[in-house]
Amino acid sequence: MAPPLDSSQPRLAAGCRWSGEGDKKMLLFPEGALRLEGTGQAILERCDGQRTFQQIVNELQILYSASSPEKVRDDVGNFLERLQEKRVVDF
Repeated sequence: MAPPLDSSQPRLAAGCRWSGEGDKKMLLFPEGALRLEGTGQAILERCDGQRTFQQIVNELQILYSASSPEKVRDDVGNFLERLQEKRVVDF
């Protein structure tokens, strides 16, 4: 599978949903659950099917301004690609 295009609109896959609040927040999916913290949670919370991949990257580049913009873009793309392979995210 390929990383998302700039115009892709990542969203949680069918059957996936958030449960809990704050540091107890978990992503539930048909095969299990993921406890996401920090950057992972920040990425997935933006995957609402409305924002484009480019918009998500732009928001995270501001949030994580200490990292190079290219690193943020690569990390977000790789993270979403891995979650797409696990059928947690669609784009």
